[in-house]
Amino acid sequence: MAASEAQVAEVEQYFGVRFPDDFRRFLLTRGMMGEFLGPARPYVAIYSVEEIIAVNQAGAIQDRLPGAIWIGGDGSREMLMYDFRQNQPSLVLLEIAAENWSAAIHQASSLTVLLAQLPQRGWLFG
Repeated sequence: MAASEAQVAEVEQYFGVRFPDDFRRFLLTRGMMGEFLGPARPYVAIYSVEEIIAVNQAGAIQDRLPGAIWIGGDGSREMLMYDFRQNQPSLVLLEIAAENWSAAIHQASSLTVLLAQLPQRGWLFG
């Protein structure tokens, strides 16, 4: 179910960020995702706006990974995160038990790029 502008703004305010425009548009139009993509068949999960704060709190994400916001994953042990330590937040993959940023694997510069590349290449692991 698509999110409302007020719901997106509430999550942004909670984290003190503004989500990239393409992620905002995704939340406002599609809302969430959980599916296999294209010939490479990677599974992609993107949480609904209602889930984002709760999963980040449950995983103590900001304590372990300052500047991270967990937005989804690969349906297994890998978390898809926005890395807000930089002005243009990118998307990285981290194992669910990661204690710090050292194991982050860059996936894409934006959600649009990630969703365009994943069907062909799958997730990058190392």
